[in-house]
Amino acid sequence: MDFKQMQYFLCLAQEGNVTRAARQLNIVQPALSMQIAKLEKSVGKQLFYRQAHGVALTAAGETLVKLAGSIMQNIDHAREEMARLDGTISGRVSIGMITSAAQSTLAASSAKIAARYPEIQLLVCEGYTEMLLDWVAAGQLDIAIVNMPPGKSTLTAHHILDEQMMLARRPGSALVLPAIVPYARLKDIDIVIPSRRHGLRRILDAAAAEADFSLKPRLEIDTLSAICEVVATTDLVTVLPGIALHAALAQGRLQAHRLKKPAISRAVVWTTHPRRIVSAAMTAVMEIISADLLAAAKQASRLTFTAPR
Repeated sequence: MDFKQMQYFLCLAQEGNVTRAARQLNIVQPALSMQIAKLEKSVGKQLFYRQAHGVALTAAGETLVKLAGSIMQNIDHAREEMARLDGTISGRVSIGMITSAAQSTLAASSAKIAARYPEIQLLVCEGYTEMLLDWVAAGQLDIAIVNMPPGKSTLTAHHILDEQMMLARRPGSALVLPAIVPYARLKDIDIVIPSRRHGLRRILDAAAAEADFSLKPRLEIDTLSAICEVVATTDLVTVLPGIALHAALAQGRLQAHRLKKPAISRAVVWTTHPRRIVSAAMTAVMEIISADLLAAAKQASRLTFTAPR
């Protein structure tokens, strides 16, 4: 196999349609089909099978996507490193971010990256931890910013921060709470939290199990900004990490309380594939994003409610 064949193969795998892939590659369909046939002969495996409206990967094709994606990214990163020798940090960086990170600091971080590194092409998507980790493993993302997954992982984790989960409510709410709230108090309060699809919910459920009760939310919403808006305009409360709350706390729209028995924390990391080079562009991007996430978490921590003296 050669570079061109891998490029054509990955494009067809992504598009799932010969016509669209040929158009994307700016070649005619017979040329694409011929290169794919040569590649299949080279590896001795059928890589695609035909469907009614396109093609789909065989098991061998899915395996090759993971291997070829890693190789192509390393080639791209090698080019970037060569460019860096001239003092230029450039290249394409694709990042997946959990909602709490994306909705808190992504806009500010992206603006800084664009201003500081005009030669970097940044692509960002939002999703759940498990999905983003799968995309890094498959070579579809360079980086995933996620909650630290439980157990062992085949990916390489780079620590960003540890932060406390906080109980948040509307200032002036009729609900009377101490400055530091026992987690079991949530049994008696109407709460709005993410659904069980969400990584944050798993952290909250695990803490509830440790305190020997089950969470029974009044509302379940996976969009964290919507949770903050609901809490800011009702007497419902929520439990979210500081970086998801810091904007509303800074505006005075929410009031945050620390939790105890147990105190709940989560670790945020950025993950990469262990066989993939961490390029200068990736490092530069993550330095900015990590610094902004840390600053948001610290600001939220300073804004927690303290009892009057």
